[in-house]
Amino acid sequence: MDPTFVQNLHALLVQSTSNDTVQLKAATAQLNREFYKNAACIPALAQIIASSPEQPVRQLAAVELRKRISQNSGDLWLQLDSDQREQIKAKLPEIVLSETNNLVRHSTARVIAAIAYIEMPMGTWPQLMPFLEQTCLSPQAPHREVGIYILYTVLENIVEGFESHLQSFFKLFEKLLQDPESAEVRITTVRALGVVAQYIDTDDKADIKAFQNLLPAMINVIGQCVEGSNETGARQLFDVLETLLILEVPLLGQHIPQLAEFLLRVGGNRNYDPELRVLALNALNWTVQYKKSKVQSHGLAPAILEGLMPITTEEEPEDIDDDAPSRSALRIIDCLATSLPPTQVFPALRQLIQQYFSSGDASHRRGAMLALGVSVEGCSEFMTPLMNQVWPIIEAGLQDQDGTVRKASCVAVSCLCEWLEEECAAKHAFLVPTMMQLVNDPMTQRSACTALDALLEIMHDVIDQYLNLIMERLVGLLDTAPIPVKSVVIGAIGSAAHASKDKFLPYFAPTMDRFKHFLVLTGEGEEQELRGITMDAVGTFAEAVGKDVFRPYFADMMQQAFNGIELGSARLRECSFLFFGVMSRVFGDDFAPYLPNVVPALLQSCKQAEHGEEEHLTISNPEVAASFASGSSPANAIAITDEAAVNVDDEDGLDMDKLLDVNSTICIEKEIAADTIGTIFAATRQHFLPYVEQCTIELVGLLPHYYDGIRKSATDSLLEIVRTFYELSEPQEWQPGFANVVPLNPRVQELINHIISPLLEMYESEDNKKVVSSLCVGLAETTNKLGPAFLENRLEHFANIAIQVLEQKAICQQDPDQDESEDAPEDSAEYDSILISSAGDLVAALATALGPDFASGFEKFFPLISKYYKKNRSLSDRSSAIGCLSEIIGGMKNAITPWTEPLMELFYRALSDEEPEVQCNAAFASGLLVEHSEKDLSLQYLHLLAALRPLFVVAPEAPAAKLNARDNAVGAVARMLVKNTAAMPLDQVLPVFFDALPLRNDFLENRPVFRAIFHLFKTQPAVLAPYLDKLLHVFAFVLDPTGPDQVGDEIRAELIGLLGLLNREEPAKVQAAGLAPFVPGQ
Repeated sequence: MDPTFVQNLHALLVQSTSNDTVQLKAATAQLNREFYKNAACIPALAQIIASSPEQPVRQLAAVELRKRISQNSGDLWLQLDSDQREQIKAKLPEIVLSETNNLVRHSTARVIAAIAYIEMPMGTWPQLMPFLEQTCLSPQAPHREVGIYILYTVLENIVEGFESHLQSFFKLFEKLLQDPESAEVRITTVRALGVVAQYIDTDDKADIKAFQNLLPAMINVIGQCVEGSNETGARQLFDVLETLLILEVPLLGQHIPQLAEFLLRVGGNRNYDPELRVLALNALNWTVQYKKSKVQSHGLAPAILEGLMPITTEEEPEDIDDDAPSRSALRIIDCLATSLPPTQVFPALRQLIQQYFSSGDASHRRGAMLALGVSVEGCSEFMTPLMNQVWPIIEAGLQDQDGTVRKASCVAVSCLCEWLEEECAAKHAFLVPTMMQLVNDPMTQRSACTALDALLEIMHDVIDQYLNLIMERLVGLLDTAPIPVKSVVIGAIGSAAHASKDKFLPYFAPTMDRFKHFLVLTGEGEEQELRGITMDAVGTFAEAVGKDVFRPYFADMMQQAFNGIELGSARLRECSFLFFGVMSRVFGDDFAPYLPNVVPALLQSCKQAEHGEEEHLTISNPEVAASFASGSSPANAIAITDEAAVNVDDEDGLDMDKLLDVNSTICIEKEIAADTIGTIFAATRQHFLPYVEQCTIELVGLLPHYYDGIRKSATDSLLEIVRTFYELSEPQEWQPGFANVVPLNPRVQELINHIISPLLEMYESEDNKKVVSSLCVGLAETTNKLGPAFLENRLEHFANIAIQVLEQKAICQQDPDQDESEDAPEDSAEYDSILISSAGDLVAALATALGPDFASGFEKFFPLISKYYKKNRSLSDRSSAIGCLSEIIGGMKNAITPWTEPLMELFYRALSDEEPEVQCNAAFASGLLVEHSEKDLSLQYLHLLAALRPLFVVAPEAPAAKLNARDNAVGAVARMLVKNTAAMPLDQVLPVFFDALPLRNDFLENRPVFRAIFHLFKTQPAVLAPYLDKLLHVFAFVLDPTGPDQVGDEIRAELIGLLGLLNREEPAKVQAAGLAPFVPGQ
């Protein structure tokens, strides 16, 4: 070894550790130029680690040595002759054991791991494992610390070749987890086990069992870290825990109850550091999310909720971005509500809410309201019948003497409005005045405006009586309120416009005048947020007042949207893209001149790198980085070791939070951009054709993206592109079945070929339910539009997606902790029901496109769909099962005949369901079955009429579901009348039938109703004589030109023809009913 080479290298390393930037740059350049390309630097650096008296130099030498060994697959290391390599391999273990500084020891251990990565697979370092085992069992604690740390780093670096050692590792780790002296040994052992866990396969039963036996001791070590306020150790070990939670191998299975209890105990202990408590609660959140089948089968939700409620009463930080135990606890309640069946969550939670809300302590009442708010999303359907018991709590909360309780109650109202629209809109007489009052209170101003925004969004016509008061109060706040409140005020004004539609006209111009200075704000943060929300509201105004009224502002607002794109803010770009989508819908063809500027901006967004400006940063696993940033997956998943897994030089500082924040905002921007492409093509149609190919290529490129929102938007837009492109090809009308398929335009076919294969490929590995649900709905809509030609060579693929989802065997429905032999539990989360319903839509579309050819498919699908109609299934499951079967009957027509009896038996059960939504679908389905089945059902008519009769008894103010059920029952009776009038006891049926007319809710059922009326006029006009006045009143109602179209062109034409005949016989009655203007020739 040339001593001068070593001395010069040492001198440059000393220079590199100085604070003088000029010296540092010069030294780095010289090192890279003269030393680091020469294999001789490896033994020289090893010698410096062994001999330099300066700790920073030894540390830097170790870091550089690891890099030189690792670079180019070990190229420099392998340039050394074997004697030199053997010397270094023999020397490094001695160096690491004699080193006194922990940082240098760790960096040197990583050097050993780097060498092992090259040598172990070649079998050229047999001494390493015996050395490590011996060191791990040394009587000296510092040696044990070094031994386990080297083993940990070696395991991290080498993926293969260790499987045969696992059992001996487990025995070693069992001892080290109980190390009597060193917490560091115990912590590093848990970290090593976290790495080992990733090598265990589902089939390795012995390894799984051995690992599970160590879990209680591992949990103990985490507890010791928290108890001892060892934040670094605790963070590292919670990372390990989260790794174990997301692995597909069921390592934690049997210990989930103990783990949940431990995490809850740590999270709830106010003596511990709040940051450590947050870590424990976050881990509990992932436990619920990733091990939900175990949480469900052990019935853990009530106990977890009981432990969380005291935490919700703790103070919340002012800054919305700061985490705290109370926020983490509410996140877990949200996760329980969306992941588990509501039957396991809401009854226990409701009891706790009532208990906490009746407390004299305001913080308890506040916690109760917030818990109620976060639970609504996952339990809305289950809560609906219980709302009479919930409203008194809400009303009391909004009027509570304590401001924090009133504020929390506003938050709960916002959540309720989002998920329980009808129930909240019905409470307008209380909610609107109360919110207006709370808007004046500085304590509740912002949250009351947010709640008012959510309420106005769903009020529709009812808003008219409040509009003046609302606008007066809100516009006044634009002068006085701070910027964050102005943002929510503007959002609320946008919702008022959305609800009031053309009634907003008097307020439109003055409000636009007030808004204009918000649209030119450029300051970062609050100002840009205000500008973006104003842009959103202006788009809503355009939809409310229509293109003619909005036209004078159109060009200027488009310019502001383009200016927003230039400001370099992902949030403003997102708002501009949303605005473009709205403008294209409002202006249609008139939007076309903007396409040359709009489409490139959207494509540019889709193409951009996720990590913002800092192109040199590349995250080792961007998928988990994005999930972490969006709070949708464990925080551990970016495995940041002592030297960051982000590929930057070791001495560079890195703000991970900032990086992830940029990452998630750009992902959301891309999601909106991808979605807007489909919206604009559908609105501008042929004008968009020059951009279709480029947009399709870009969107297909986004299908494998790691962020689920982007995959969903790309899926939606691609299928929208197919449907719009097809419409523009001037297609012939298709007929159901494969017998007479109308070929697709070759260019349409080519586009479909480019799009469908990547979509099917995405599905094969898609683990997000919302994406699969979107795919099913999109394929269903496209099948309904394009018909059987779309299914050629693809039918089996689409059918298999539906089968897998209905069997609950799609990737996104998999739970690794559930035995394959077990059926999925029947009681499921409400979100799971949405996915099942989407698969039903796809099956119904296949039936519509195939008609009678679907008969063989129905044999497979009937049992899969009908199993979702059981009493213990959710309302959504029961309703969509019957709804799906009715659509299939409508598609198959008389080919349904062989299944008439089992279907009718199922529909009878559904007609007696306690929920009007199910009864409604059952009435529709039974009517269609009577209409299309060739089996004579006349003997069942009396039975069916008796089952339908209760649906006719409805109070005028009844909920919409009951009114819909009556209209569908009327439609069913009409179909029976047409099919076999002789089997109907007309004297009993007609009075009830006509009394239910005119239909007020479901105008589609006017088709069978009028077919029945026309049929009776043609075949038995005498039976209608007593009802003529009533019928003329019904005719006048449906023909009223001031109302919506209720009957369609075909029925209107036949009805007007009938009026001509009636006018000859009863002109006075026709005149009295106000129908004279409709009589032909009048």
